[in-house]
Amino acid sequence: MSDIGIKELARIAGVSTASVSRALSNPERVSKKMRDRVQAAAKRVGYQPNRLGASLRTSRSGNIVAIIPDISDTFNSGVIQSLERAAAERGYSVLFGDTQGIRERELVYGAMVRSRQADGIIVFSHRLPFTAEELQSENFKLPPLVNSCELADSPHIDTSNLPWVSIDNVQAGRDAVTHLIELGHQNIAVITGDIESPSTVQRLEGYRLALSAAGIAYREENVYQGAYTLEAGVRITKQVLLAKHRPSAIFCMSDEMAMGCVATLKEHGFGVPEDMSVVGFDDIRFAQYLSPPLTTIAQPVEAIGRTCANILIDLIEDIAEPESKHILPHKLVVRSSATTPR
Repeated sequence: MSDIGIKELARIAGVSTASVSRALSNPERVSKKMRDRVQAAAKRVGYQPNRLGASLRTSRSGNIVAIIPDISDTFNSGVIQSLERAAAERGYSVLFGDTQGIRERELVYGAMVRSRQADGIIVFSHRLPFTAEELQSENFKLPPLVNSCELADSPHIDTSNLPWVSIDNVQAGRDAVTHLIELGHQNIAVITGDIESPSTVQRLEGYRLALSAAGIAYREENVYQGAYTLEAGVRITKQVLLAKHRPSAIFCMSDEMAMGCVATLKEHGFGVPEDMSVVGFDDIRFAQYLSPPLTTIAQPVEAIGRTCANILIDLIEDIAEPESKHILPHKLVVRSSATTPR
């Protein structure tokens, strides 16, 4: 690793030291051409910012925390990679909290920010990583925090104005089910994610709206509570197959669930999509290679991670609107796992 300094980097890039400093610490304040020029020079010589010196000058650690219920989830892993790249470009390291939904683990990562071991938090879970006592304390001040859709309302603090990054989950759920309805399906089951998750609630609302718009009655027995895992897809699909009025299509709220669903249907002698149509959600990289290739809702994984990182760092460096909202585009990707019912 090179021990080159900022002055030498400026000479190599052919720009001023001030331009190098801005390009590395506040890249949004310089042109893309300047950013690319400085970053290319830094990469060429192996330059790394002096984070210790920076932390002494700013009282910042140079670390951010991302609290994630399951780091092994394929969708989450894509967001993580993007988030880490974006943070590194701005001189920050990311501490990933793989909490498995365990409250005690969430609190550990919240405490890291409270003790200044990290400068801010990105929340991919439905809870704030602080105790009720902390949140209710008159002296408590919420640290820089970005919500990636999943944060539910808190009884102790207003979370509605926190910066957040998401797709329109209601419309995305509606698009998925509308596609099945347009193919001719009327009896459509849905396998949900964690029912405490706002994304689950929103996608379920989209399911309701699609049925209502088509004049199809909403039936509670067609709603199966699962989780965003392959194992949940396997387990719940077995329940769907035992239904008195077996549906002709299943909307899974994640592609991992859909993969488990398709495997289970085939194991029990059902053709996909001949006997049962399946639609997923996320468009993970395996979706197009499933047999048959999976019709799904594509989320902009790269943009989600990058936007979360940049908003949080802007908050840390006092250059962001504290109530910024970012709804990113989704799209329906039509492949071969859904067709007209028999």
